[in-house]
This record gives sequence, structure tokens and C-alpha cells, in this order.
Amino acid sequence: MSCAAIHDLPMRRAIGVSKTNPRHPFGAVIFDRVAGDVVAHGINQSGSNPVLHGEIDATNSYAAFGAAKWQRLVLYTTAEPCPMCMSAILWAGITTVVYGTSIPTLVQFGWNQIDIRAGEIVAKSHRPECELVGGILERECDMLFRSSLRGADKK
Repeated sequence: MSCAAIHDLPMRRAIGVSKTNPRHPFGAVIFDRVAGDVVAHGINQSGSNPVLHGEIDATNSYAAFGAAKWQRLVLYTTAEPCPMCMSAILWAGITTVVYGTSIPTLVQFGWNQIDIRAGEIVAKSHRPECELVGGILERECDMLFRSSLRGADKK
């Protein structure tokens, strides 16, 4: 089974979550690789809280259950995590992050982004073993951001 095929279903779940906020389609799910299921999800809610990105929302949802098995989790997100989100993911101890579209692609589409790649954050962190897998269902994720409401404040 190819790398893309392994990640296909959880990434489709992240895409589905993202569609609940078409203006800011940054959706994330947290997958427990031991249980074999999604254990939390999150959407971008930066309209009400500027730091409540999809990855942060999903992480908060998982933490609310008092769960502590962070090392066995994979975070799937429709876009490469921003520096804030990637840092939070590393502090949580999540060991794998899978994303669809990249920060450079978001910038190309006109989204305001801090131009620091997730890999740069990982390389300079206390957890350089965190695995990043990008470009999974990239076309589908690109379409989310390309077709989001034009003229919206793109954060």
C-alpha cells in the first residue's frame, strides 16, 4: 500500500471537517494509529479567536478528554501547519503530521501566511524526530482554498 493510500481516509475526514467552515477551510483530525480511528477534530475558528486554528481546535478537543497518548497520534490537516500550530503540535508530543496543501501554495492563492515552513520549526525543536508528510490529497485541499469565499479576510 502506498504512503498516499495509507493517509487517504483520515485526510478525507479532515477535508470533510474543513467544509464546515468554507470561508477558512483549515480542518484537522487527530488519528490514533493504535485504535485505528479519528479521536478528535477541529476547524479554523479564527473569526472568534485569532489563535483557534484547526490544529489547535483538534488538539484542545483531544486534551479535553484527558487523553495522554500523544505519541501514538497522527494529525491530519488540510494545509501545512503555521509556525504557531506546528509548535503546539510539537509541545503536545504528536509524532506525525500529514498535510494537504503547502504554505507556499496558500501564499500563491492569496492567503496571509507567516512564511516559515513546518519543517523549519521541527528542525529547530526539541522533537526533531516528528515526521512531516505533505501533499496528501493536495489537489482536493488546494480546491478548498482556491474556491473559498473570494474577498474574505484570508488568515
